[in-house]
Amino acid sequence: MRSFSIHVGRLFGVEVRLHLTFLILPLFIFWTEYNAHPTANGPRDLALVGIVLACVAAHEIGHMLVARRAGLIPKAVILLPLGGVTVYDESRLEKPQSPDAAWQREVRIALTGPLVNLAFAFIAGAVIFTTFPGTDLLKWPFLQSSNLPRSLVWANLYIAGLNLLPAYPLDGGRILRAMFARKVDPAAATRRAVSISHALAMVLMVGGLFSNTWLTMIGLIIFSAAQLEERAVIFQSVLDNVRLEEVMLTDFATLSPADTLEDALDKAVHSLQDDFPVVRGSDMVGVISRQRILEALRAEGNGYVQAVMNKLFEVSAKQESLGSAFRKLTSRNLSIIPVVEDQRLVGIVTLQNLMHSMALLAESRKLRRDDQRS
Repeated sequence: MRSFSIHVGRLFGVEVRLHLTFLILPLFIFWTEYNAHPTANGPRDLALVGIVLACVAAHEIGHMLVARRAGLIPKAVILLPLGGVTVYDESRLEKPQSPDAAWQREVRIALTGPLVNLAFAFIAGAVIFTTFPGTDLLKWPFLQSSNLPRSLVWANLYIAGLNLLPAYPLDGGRILRAMFARKVDPAAATRRAVSISHALAMVLMVGGLFSNTWLTMIGLIIFSAAQLEERAVIFQSVLDNVRLEEVMLTDFATLSPADTLEDALDKAVHSLQDDFPVVRGSDMVGVISRQRILEALRAEGNGYVQAVMNKLFEVSAKQESLGSAFRKLTSRNLSIIPVVEDQRLVGIVTLQNLMHSMALLAESRKLRRDDQRS
């Protein structure tokens, strides 16, 4: 998610990120406007980009509001020039009771985005007709920086129409995937939808080379969005199918509640760990982080680990999935989960270790699948 996007803020508590294709859009608009005139107006070109961004944001807000009502809590959204890719909070995910219920929910959420854009296009058109009666909204080109009010109408219409294409993760592709998911598992359904999306994106990119460069841009955006979703599916597969015993750290340092903070810091200096289980005999009694040790030393001077350790912690079994551990870490803002077997500490999982393992496992599965395709 963070590899090809940048953080721009939060909206209704949801992290908002811009995909790199959105950063290419100003250059693309400037280039196409210059080739058409041949002059370009920088402020108007940026205003046109702003219009597209506002239309996409309205589209995604519609999705998020309906998703919340359906029990899906958005955690982050990546905005692309045609729409967005939403990441939901797995720890609060409400799964439908049947494939038909999942299908109905997906269709409702998917259709909301285009309907929001159509509503905004209708409202903008009505306002323009009322304010400027002589405006010709049907004059070509529809999307042009020289006429921003007309561009506002057509940007909404274009985004609504393009999102109905059967290219995942556009809304039409989401409906297609939901249809596949009624017969196969979600991962297989997503792979089918992504394959169709890749094929359509290639057709658009090649077709744009011989007709309209905007088609090439649209194909590139669809291809990039499909790649994002494919990676998300691979990560979800790793979360669901890999067990903690496969990735947990078995060679780790522990602290005693009787250790002084200076002794604990000395152990931390010689360890790659950021978080430590605190063990008394064979019993685990707490956890403490390197940062907490430093903060306590600065604030109170040398003391004992027992006085500053966190006595509230979660434990997991070796057979639990990565998804289970990840939900515990993120939903309760933890940094370490001890792994126990027969009430004995056999390993630890930290957020840093978990993210690193997930990335490697996801990349490994992607490489294996690519080898099978070739």
